[in-house]
Amino acid sequence: VQLQASGGGSVQAGGSLRLSCAASGRTFSSTSKGWFRQAPGKEREFVAAVNWGDGRTYYAESVKGRFTISRISAENTVYLQMNSLKPEDTAVYYCGEKRGSSPRAMTMAKYIDYWGQGTQVTVSS
Repeated sequence: VQLQASGGGSVQAGGSLRLSCAASGRTFSSTSKGWFRQAPGKEREFVAAVNWGDGRTYYAESVKGRFTISRISAENTVYLQMNSLKPEDTAVYYCGEKRGSSPRAMTMAKYIDYWGQGTQVTVSS
């Protein structure tokens, strides 16, 4: 499995960005996919996840109400719509995949099966 992330950039606080993560190969319905982020000097932290089969989602408290994760099966792509961005959202964002998992079980980076390359998101005040 290869994951290709894109869509990062620089925006002012209050702005929006949409990240994409396209996967090669088949995605099984029991798979969950999600996003993590890592700011300089900090550990990689969970942002959001979605189950490929039924669309259940799970979010970190820090992004609830501002970020929306979705997937389009026909495109084998997961999206992260980020609205009302804050400077503290600045980080490198990584997409990940965990097979046979619920979205809630994706919160620990060390258990992710596959990672995409990161995409930088910078939010200025």
